Amino acid sequence: MSIPGPWQRAARGAMLMGSDGVPGTTIFAEMSALASRTGAINLGQGFPDEDGPAEVLRVAQEAIANGLNQYPPGLGMPVLREAIAEHQQRFYGLTVDPDREVLVTAGATEALAATLLALVERGDEVLTLEPFYDAYGALIGLADGVHTTVTLRAPDFQPDHDELRRAVTDRTRIILVNNPHNPTGTVLTRQTLELLVELAHQHDALLVTDEVYEHLTFGVPHIPIATLPGAAERTVTISSGGKTFNTTGWKIGWLSGPPDIVTAILAVKQFLTYVNGAPFQPAIAAGLRLPDEFFASISADLEHKRDVLAAGLSAAGFSLGRPQGSYFITADAAPLGFSSAADLCRRLPDLVGVAAIPISAFCHEPAAKELSSLVRFAFCKQVGTLERAAEQLAGLRTAV
Repeated sequence: MSIPGPWQRAARGAMLMGSDGVPGTTIFAEMSALASRTGAINLGQGFPDEDGPAEVLRVAQEAIANGLNQYPPGLGMPVLREAIAEHQQRFYGLTVDPDREVLVTAGATEALAATLLALVERGDEVLTLEPFYDAYGALIGLADGVHTTVTLRAPDFQPDHDELRRAVTDRTRIILVNNPHNPTGTVLTRQTLELLVELAHQHDALLVTDEVYEHLTFGVPHIPIATLPGAAERTVTISSGGKTFNTTGWKIGWLSGPPDIVTAILAVKQFLTYVNGAPFQPAIAAGLRLPDEFFASISADLEHKRDVLAAGLSAAGFSLGRPQGSYFITADAAPLGFSSAADLCRRLPDLVGVAAIPISAFCHEPAAKELSSLVRFAFCKQVGTLERAAEQLAGLRTAV
């Protein structure tokens, strides 16, 4: 039986709709199932395998024990909204009104969903960088928007400025920027961010930024677009606590922006999850108020993990750069004789006991073909796990 409906746009947007009209599973589900079946180390999905700070977990436990288990306020608990505003001021010098310019959401994904559903009309263009997190395509499709892209190319994965100028037009409603970037690990330069602000003004577009890896950069600063001249009045900034505090399962995210835009987004968000995560909201607030040493340590720790995995990938014969941020490293399998990373990823668990994700899963054609030999590996795992993965990957040269 054919089931019509907007779900089809979401499935097509996420590149899950087969030619027969039947939706397939995500590459994450496929590779995770393969890892489970073979007992392979799963470096495909980007979630940590260890808990976050004990003081953050303790606040959540105490909140549950003390009965904080009912609906929180629609905007989010004041303690968290105030901590978000303090965080924006402390790290970036941004002044945000916690009562009018902050909205707590069920993770960054709901913040993105509510924003796109609230602000995109049928036929509006939404520009993203490509490769792109698959939820972007699904949500743009669900909003009945038109997904346009600019391709990021190895080795530095920075967008070409002339291509950006051609891609942003008067039809562009939203420029959706993921920085630091998943899946490539690139951190956009200030010059690129300034160009995006210029183009948003020129074409009367809104800027929506996904900054969930904001505290996970290596040797380069994170620059929120909202801090640039002329940007704040047309920017929705989105982040979450999952990546920073190793609490991806809590799904506590947030957005900030001009009051009228936040109000418009709230009008949609309140009919999605309504509210969520009451005992976890004060816990994330406590995390945001941790001392500077904590934020420096998580970045340094993750950079070390990156280097452990990079050494194994280099020994295996991959060509790779060093990502400047996020959980991920992109490796080129072409030197190993693989033009299709998708084929390699389906063989890796049996070859060396490691699972990964092909970058082509994050691309439309023709970018998927252009980037077909690239593989994404997650390094947000315990060092011992990464050392085992590196040792196993080093055997790839003789396994193929």
